[in-house]
Amino acid sequence: MRTKLILPVLLLGYLQGIGQAVPDSLPKELDLEQAIAFSLKNQPLVQQAEIDQKITAANIRSRLADWYPQVNFNYNLQHNFIVQTNIIGGNPVKLGVDNVSALQFTLSQTLFNRDVLLARRTKNDVLQQSLQFTQQQKIDVVVAVSKAYYDVLATTQQVKVAAENINRIERSLKDAKSQYDAGVADKTDYKRATIALNNAKASKTANEEILKAKQEYLKSLMGYPAEAPVQLRYDSAALENSITTPGSDAPDLNNRIEFQLLNTQLKLQEANLKYNKWAYLPNLSLNGAYNLNYLNNEFAKLYNVNYPASFAGITLGFPIFQGGKRKANIEAASWQLERTKLDLLSLKNSVNAAYSQAMATYKSTYTNYQALKENLELAREVYDVIQLQYRNGIKTYLEVINAETDLRTATINYYTALYNVLASRVDVQKELGQINF
Repeated sequence: MRTKLILPVLLLGYLQGIGQAVPDSLPKELDLEQAIAFSLKNQPLVQQAEIDQKITAANIRSRLADWYPQVNFNYNLQHNFIVQTNIIGGNPVKLGVDNVSALQFTLSQTLFNRDVLLARRTKNDVLQQSLQFTQQQKIDVVVAVSKAYYDVLATTQQVKVAAENINRIERSLKDAKSQYDAGVADKTDYKRATIALNNAKASKTANEEILKAKQEYLKSLMGYPAEAPVQLRYDSAALENSITTPGSDAPDLNNRIEFQLLNTQLKLQEANLKYNKWAYLPNLSLNGAYNLNYLNNEFAKLYNVNYPASFAGITLGFPIFQGGKRKANIEAASWQLERTKLDLLSLKNSVNAAYSQAMATYKSTYTNYQALKENLELAREVYDVIQLQYRNGIKTYLEVINAETDLRTATINYYTALYNVLASRVDVQKELGQINF
């Protein structure tokens, strides 16, 4: 379900970004909170959901307007080329005049109608459903942006690690060259250092290209203009300090937006069932009109004399037979209500499983992060010692390469584990219903 939500966000966000001018007000750097705030304001799917809320509210006002008196005006002007003639008492008599004009004011008032009754009883639930759908869109965007943000940070760190690795190899290359020039070592160490340097530069270039792609993906999720560069501001120490030991909280269904949405849908389905049962009830309305009638054979004198007419009445419409349509609609509404109840049951059954999976992943990444953090410290100590011993002629250059490789791998693994545990924590927060807007 998460993939289905993220992919349309990516595609739509990318298309929205094409051809956009770069606003001067764009932030130069973004931390995670700022990235989320920007996304909630500019992400097309969130904006569409907010527009849908306004459309829903306007549609409700339109339906409720049927409860108010409906006043209309009609104007009619008619010229009869041949006036109808009828036989009265054996004599032909014209029934009318050559020119007829009428001004009609009509008034109608609904006294009972199941359509407007449904609109009045469900307006709050319909508005609530629209609001909840917007909240769901925001939660999905926040989760997607947060994880993409951490992914960009992880790749950024890989680029930095590659740059630091290049600096170390360049120093080693310089040392190998100096020892070769001094006749202490042969060309092997120098060539090995050159090979390692070339590999490190190639790795850095590859990571830089991957980073560009991940930045574009993050911008698309945020609704950030494609033409504008995005710079992320972060504090690795603060992010590391924000990591907490996995707890044992149990998910509360009432905190889940999916559960809230289904409950609202259940209320609307119950109202829909009542609406179809109301099909047996009559429609009752009050109506009246006041007419200004003008009749004259001479057009110039048409409006000289007025023959007014008015009436008031009550209309009662009662459905008698519709070929079984009402019964079929009631059955369909009943089954739809049962289906929604099963959706609720299915959600209850899946929430614990999804939470257990998210928590297991979080615990796994947390344990891995703790181990890799220690490995990084050990790898850094080992490299410093071996590098010093190599300069003093105690260790071979091959051991320096191995130590450097271990340090680079440990550093990359550490930062990857750091951002993996942060991303997995987002999944846990989502399953617990702790991400709300």
